[in-house]
This record gives sequence, structure tokens and C-alpha cells, in this order.
Amino acid sequence: MRVVYNSFNGRYADNPRAVHEALVSRGDDAEHVWLLDERHRAGFPAGVTTVGVGTPEADAALRRADVVVANTHMPLDWEPTPGCTYVQTWHGTPLKRIHGDAHTQYDGELMARLQAEVDRWSCLVGPGAAGSELLRSAFRYQGPVLSTGYPRNDVLHAPDAGERRAAVRARLGLADGERAVLYAPTWRDDEDLLEPGVPLGLDAARLADHLGEGWRVLMRLHYFVQRVPGVEHERVLDVGAHPDIADLYLAADAFVTDYSSSLFDVAPTGLPVLLYAYDLEHYRDRLRGFYLDLDEESPGPVLRTQDALEEALAALPAVTDAWAQRRAAFVERWCPSDDGGATARLLEAARL
Repeated sequence: MRVVYNSFNGRYADNPRAVHEALVSRGDDAEHVWLLDERHRAGFPAGVTTVGVGTPEADAALRRADVVVANTHMPLDWEPTPGCTYVQTWHGTPLKRIHGDAHTQYDGELMARLQAEVDRWSCLVGPGAAGSELLRSAFRYQGPVLSTGYPRNDVLHAPDAGERRAAVRARLGLADGERAVLYAPTWRDDEDLLEPGVPLGLDAARLADHLGEGWRVLMRLHYFVQRVPGVEHERVLDVGAHPDIADLYLAADAFVTDYSSSLFDVAPTGLPVLLYAYDLEHYRDRLRGFYLDLDEESPGPVLRTQDALEEALAALPAVTDAWAQRRAAFVERWCPSDDGGATARLLEAARL
């Protein structure tokens, strides 16, 4: 069996990584090839076979593949050969509207090409009934949806999660007893994603000063955003180059996002969740729109100002307790399969 993997067009991460690790650990006589973006080569473990994204070697690998596992769109001019199984895991349950529901994001020609690529999927991975139906509808997808949960989240519920947390924190330079807040916002369609002068929604240095000694702020911008945070502060750490965000969830003691699908990954864990929604009305009403009402369904407080965010972080135990019931309802609806067994279920369902 020849398996080709694509995660975020060239990284070793996310659902394809979990599938790869499971297949390799099984010890089958299989050939595994990853699409690689050279900028992220350091994130690949030794011994993994790679081919450059967009190269003739990548085209050849895809033509020979028996199985393709991807978490994003593959090259739009590639068509699986007869008998090839194309497993599309996507990269999370969307909070913001995507694909066919994001009418302002794509022109007609691009949407037609994206839809043709969707129609090549052999199966789509989903998180459970509600999330799977959302994905099917957004992608206008008629094929099978495997509601197994996301393999990438198994590590968050694994028996060795505590050991992995300690190892990641050591690599990041976090001291024993030091607390870390992870800030992982999504991208915005109306920003120049390459422009370093675009201000961040969060003043990370101010947040670090407010939290004081014993706290670190971990900045994880969306991978679409090429600029670095540009924050000069001894307790603010840019973790944008870390290969897999799951490690950062484990390392953190609090999680702050806005409208990222990471919200659905973190909600089933014990990590406190806060939404810093400083531009909620603009994003919801003019930019993209949401699939759920955050004020009614969010698993954590929706905070419109940095003052409110700082106050909530200073009162974490009480905030977490106050939102426990809402969080449980959110998990039951949107993340019912995040229990550590998603990879095994996917391998069985997809017959890999």
C-alpha cells in the first residue's frame, strides 16, 4: 500500500500526522510519502520520506498512491487514479462559514474548481452528528462522512498526556510552576496577511504585564498569517513555528481564541477556554458569519475588550466553574467523539 499525506500543504501535523503515526506503529509493509513545504522541514521526524509540494516528484507520488490522506484541498488539477482512496480529514469543525457558505470569499471560477476537488473525495471525516452534517452541507458533499472524531485530538486524551505536556513545556522553556496562556486567533479575510504592520487584536505585552511574574503568553497566529507577532517582551513567546498545535494545548494552562476551529478541539479537555471577540459584530455581520450564536452556545466567556479578558484570566477557577454547564452542552453537541479513539475508528471505517 502506498500512502501520500498532505497537511496544510507541507507540514507534519494535524489529522494526517495522527493517521501516519498509527499506520507506521502497526508495522504494515506500506510506503509512506509526505508532501513537504521546505520552510517546515524541521517539523518532520527523521526518516520520513518527503517530496516537495508542487514538484514533479509530488505529482508522481500522487499518481502512484493507493491512499491519500489530506486535511486541506489537494492541487486542484490532480485527480485520484482509479482505485485510490482519498480520505479528506479537513482541519477542524468550522465556527466561521466556509466553502459554499462563505459567498464573499471565492470568485465563481475558483469555487467551481474547489467544488470539483471536493467531488473527488472518497470520504470526509467528521466530529459527530451535528458537526458532520455541517461539513457535508458547507462543502455540498454527497459522499460518505465518517463521524469518527478527529485523530489529531487523540493525544489530548491519551494516558501519556501528562508526560507529553511536561516534555513540550521543557522544549518551550517553561519552568515548573510557571503558567502559560495560549493565544491562537484565526485569520481575517480583510487583512493583508503578509503585512507586518497590521496590528494584532491582542496587546500581548500588556497582557503579560497584567498577569505578572509566573505567567507566559504563547502567541500562535494562524498559518495563513505570514507575519510574526513582533512583540518584544521577556514573557511573550512566539510559538507559530511549533509543528503541531496539539502540543501547545497540552503545554498551556489557559486558552484564548476568537473564531478558530481550535475552540472545538479544546472544549472537551480540562483547559480553560476564553473567547477574545473584539471584532465580533464586524466578523459575524460583514466579514464571514458563524454557524452558531456565540453568545448562546460558546463553551467559555465571550469577551469584547482586553480589560474583560484580563479580568477573566485573573479569576480563572471561578470563570471555569461558572461555564461548566454550558461547556458540557457544547461538547455533547459538537465534540461527542473526542475520547482518544478517533484514529482507530477512522482506520477501521476507511478500511486502511
